[in-house]
Amino acid sequence: MTVAVAKVLRVFLEDTAQPRYGYELMQVTGFPSGKLYPIVARLQAAGWLIKEQEDIDPSVAGRPPRRMYRLSPDGIQTARFELAALSEQLRPPAEGVQGILRPEGGAL
Repeated sequence: MTVAVAKVLRVFLEDTAQPRYGYELMQVTGFPSGKLYPIVARLQAAGWLIKEQEDIDPSVAGRPPRRMYRLSPDGIQTARFELAALSEQLRPPAEGVQGILRPEGGAL
């Protein structure tokens, strides 16, 4: 799990019922399309994301339908588990544990 994938998953987990579209995801994450869409494609291939086409009349809306993405039920559960595991891995060690790095370099 990369930080970029975690950032995308967090957006979907903010409201699991809310479908998201690419441009919105780019705005929220700050990722360009060349970084975002490979992540979305991998998540979709893994079964974490479901892709749907927006149901609109293009002539009325004045634009083509968007491709919308949302977490699958398994994707919701797995994403929560993986983000919790990542958070645990990134948690600083308890005080008194040898080898804690100092910001200025070296270990305590």
